[in-house]
Amino acid sequence: MPELTALLRDGGYLADRGLATAVHVALSLRRPILLEGEVGVGKTELAKTLATVLGRRLIRLQCYEGIDTGQAMYEWDYARQMLYIRAMGERDAASPGEVVSALFGADFLVERPLLDAVRAGSGAVLLIDEIDRADDEFEAFLLELLAEFQVTIPEIGTIRSDDPPLVLLTSNRTRELHDALKRRCLYHWLGYPDAERETEIVTVREPGVGIELARKVVAAVHRLRELDLAKPPGVAESIDWARTLAFLGEDLDPDSAELTLGTVVKDHDDIELVRGRLDDLTAG
Repeated sequence: MPELTALLRDGGYLADRGLATAVHVALSLRRPILLEGEVGVGKTELAKTLATVLGRRLIRLQCYEGIDTGQAMYEWDYARQMLYIRAMGERDAASPGEVVSALFGADFLVERPLLDAVRAGSGAVLLIDEIDRADDEFEAFLLELLAEFQVTIPEIGTIRSDDPPLVLLTSNRTRELHDALKRRCLYHWLGYPDAERETEIVTVREPGVGIELARKVVAAVHRLRELDLAKPPGVAESIDWARTLAFLGEDLDPDSAELTLGTVVKDHDDIELVRGRLDDLTAG
């Protein structure tokens, strides 16, 4: 685990002992890992960093309401199939059975992220991002993949990976996930880091940001999280704010905070609330 922690740090990601342990177990036992937590705490970034430091290809499936197997797994290239049927009809070169067999073969199969990941195996990191945005039906569809790491295509059969990729699922908890999905995964909650660790994250991700500016920004962000905001800022916003202030050559004070507030607060009502508290927000 210390080696994995150091490897992630080299990639610009600071993982605590609990997260490093969860990832180590997922890699060693070939288990998917479900990461839940607030927006902007580094769930997606972990998958990207793991792909980089492990030398694997990142395959990302971005979930959304209404996603189906066609977008996630595979679909047939209907345009090419029609052209093939037309060409075979003109040439009369194959029997109907041969044409049908060819039409639903690998040459006409368009791979989407899940099938791509099954075929890639341990050469990939599969990120199923924001699974909570997908429908219940899509969750059920994933069960075979997560339990056996295989997919079934009726026209072709079952495609299985004996050496599966590392699979990370992320959720912002916009809805509760089903127990059947959770049982197939390791689980880890990613919360907001404490101020000291968040300052370290900012300086690691943005080496051009001085330690004092990073501390001021993180302290202000922690005060923002204590307010009744519709969209509390995550670690990503701390990094963006510190980067913006450093780029402008500004320290954090009420004037610079007002000018750059859009890098850390992303809701109009929240901005109006925060503008009246800039003095307290940027107090030393």
